[in-house]
Amino acid sequence: MNCRRWVWALLLLCLPLQAWAEIRLRDDRGATLVFASSPKRIVTLLPSLTESICALGACDRLVGTDRFSNAPQRVQSLPKLGGLEDAQVERIVSLKPDVVLAAPSTRVIDRLESLGLKVMVVDVKSHADVKRSLHLLGQLLESPEAADAVWAGIETALADAAARTPASLRGQRVYFEVDATPYAAGATSFIGETLTRLGLRNAIPAELGPFPRLNPEFVVKAQPDIIIAARRNLDDMPKRPGWGSLTALQRRQSCGFGLAHYELLIRPGPRMGEAAQLLAMCLAGLVEKH
Repeated sequence: MNCRRWVWALLLLCLPLQAWAEIRLRDDRGATLVFASSPKRIVTLLPSLTESICALGACDRLVGTDRFSNAPQRVQSLPKLGGLEDAQVERIVSLKPDVVLAAPSTRVIDRLESLGLKVMVVDVKSHADVKRSLHLLGQLLESPEAADAVWAGIETALADAAARTPASLRGQRVYFEVDATPYAAGATSFIGETLTRLGLRNAIPAELGPFPRLNPEFVVKAQPDIIIAARRNLDDMPKRPGWGSLTALQRRQSCGFGLAHYELLIRPGPRMGEAAQLLAMCLAGLVEKH
């Protein structure tokens, strides 16, 4: 009888250890995912998620990414599996991932889960979201200290960029174009938050949301002090009806970026501090021109 009690006691002691060994996480749609161990085969379906996994030291666990993931360079040779609208389900399944990391707008989430794959949804729209997502992925990878280090690096770079932004530009109103439609980066977006950290104001009212689609006439009436956009879009702006009257274009108070740098600016992830420094460099150049 005593032996049985000892056996049961030992089993009860072991149960918490088994539970502790599991990784149990809640993703950004509220779903709980349980992993027996940290995933060794990972598919990412968003560039910022790809960059985050690599920044956390787990690039070697990636077995496939979305078509737009191109940084760091080593991920360019991985299988490319489509995008938000057209992710290639059969190819993803064939890679036998332990987890698929996806944005809420990824269309194939339900399909992947119906086929037995675990999908972790990560929604990143703000600086706070970037910090939270890094720590979520750090827990997934069992590298919480790496997440702390990456976020600390972002904060240091943001502070450095703010210090290097010319004082004469503080309070200037910025129109940051994310698409020629035009879509803009609003004040509540991660881009808008970066501009605020640099001491600038957003020409787009916060109540319009993080990435509002605008009537082109709205921008003309807003008359921003500074315009930031992809170089190709910036070059076309004077041809848009009424946009030739924008003082920022006439005075060349604008920052136009090539594709690689522009992609850096519009990805909410571990290179967000680097993006802020890029903006600060361009802004300093505007002052030097005058």
